[in-house]
Amino acid sequence: MNKSRKPSPTESPLLFDVDPEPLPETLTAVGGVPLVVQAFRSLGLPAWVMKHVKIKERQSGYDEATLVESFVILNAVGGECLDDFMRLREDGGLSEMVGHQMPSPSVARKFLYEFHEEGKIEEAKQGRTAKQIAYIPEETEALRGLGLVNRELVRELGRRCPDQRIATVDQDATIIESRKQEALRAYEGERGYQPMLAVWAETNMVLADEFRDGNVPAMMEPLTVAKESFAALPETVKEYYFRGDSACHESELINWLRKEEREGGPRGFIGFAISARMSVALHKEIAKVPEEGWEGYGKEHAREIRECAEVSFVPGEKSEHKDTQPLRYVAIRIRQRQETLFEDGSTVKHFAVVTNLREWKAGRLIQWHREKAGTVEGVHDVVKNELAGGVMPCKYFGANAAWLRLAVISHNVITALKRLALPAELLTARPKRLRFLIFNTPGRLVHHARRTVLRLATTAERIVEWLEAARLLPICV
Repeated sequence: MNKSRKPSPTESPLLFDVDPEPLPETLTAVGGVPLVVQAFRSLGLPAWVMKHVKIKERQSGYDEATLVESFVILNAVGGECLDDFMRLREDGGLSEMVGHQMPSPSVARKFLYEFHEEGKIEEAKQGRTAKQIAYIPEETEALRGLGLVNRELVRELGRRCPDQRIATVDQDATIIESRKQEALRAYEGERGYQPMLAVWAETNMVLADEFRDGNVPAMMEPLTVAKESFAALPETVKEYYFRGDSACHESELINWLRKEEREGGPRGFIGFAISARMSVALHKEIAKVPEEGWEGYGKEHAREIRECAEVSFVPGEKSEHKDTQPLRYVAIRIRQRQETLFEDGSTVKHFAVVTNLREWKAGRLIQWHREKAGTVEGVHDVVKNELAGGVMPCKYFGANAAWLRLAVISHNVITALKRLALPAELLTARPKRLRFLIFNTPGRLVHHARRTVLRLATTAERIVEWLEAARLLPICV
């Protein structure tokens, strides 16, 4: 006898009807966003925006600080294009909570256009040498101002975290793919842009960013970003380090890092480790290392044998001067345990790290150098895939540069919120998780006795945490 199967609830139609009339009450789908706004204002960003960001034409009554705050809100809630401002304008409670209406997509677009100057592009083109194809335009005054706002944001966080006296700057470029006709092809053939970011590893704050066309090599003028990064660090920092990939193995940058009386940077020692470009001469020296010179490092890997060795190598390049101590080169050798081949047909792979840190053991140095994959590469992923930095809004270079910088500022505001005010277990939470837990919390605005009260659809325990966070982020008027 066959027993009848109990139907699953998922096989039934939904048990309600949708009322076509909107609720007359003031509701919001983003009841946790005021915490982001509280952080933005508590860090003093409105005043810094009004001081440094001057646009030529006021956009429909919106001041610059209101527009920048609106872009931070857009990034925080997961918007990724200008049209998403329409969704925020439809949220009746949002404007009431933050004290201003969200800009329309057209107003936001015109604001971004103010960061573009075609003359800067032409100047960069004219400044190329006969053999150069790529160029990096000078930033417009408005875009530089936006960079100064981010610098002040980083410094303010440093002032509020005075015990953080060590700064490791991790620098790297990333590719943002784009189908826009103006986007140029990067080294792997895809169209897009290739901005460079530098991150303060100990705090996860972006110190500097430089927007670049896709065809600009990552090793082209990395010193500019490095200088901006160290200039952004607060005075509370007393110990400096730098990590980079092979794009940073560039003579001007290395010479600047080695020089303790460097121009445009902190005085004193900067310890650095940079992936070395594998020249023929370096590869020959690595091949001369005797077998007993190799030693394992790091945790044991299931499929690979990872070893390192000291290499006596002085390149015949202008980055090495006779009056300076030769840099230290540490070689890395990776072999397959089962003697199978790598994808390129080789049986062994060699890499190297160049450094001025002589006291550290080779294994520790390599592990420390590779930790940048969890900092700057992680920030690239967040800015491109969880904030709005991965989708360029228009064809204009300066406007796209401002769009990315606004995403960077949004990342830093959210990072500051976590570090200064949220529970410790959320310190490593990415924006997607914060939206799930906090930002996208429904709420209702209640008006009573000339007061506006926000009632949130969450637990009492979580509301207590949010009230504490707001207390830790005072706004000085």
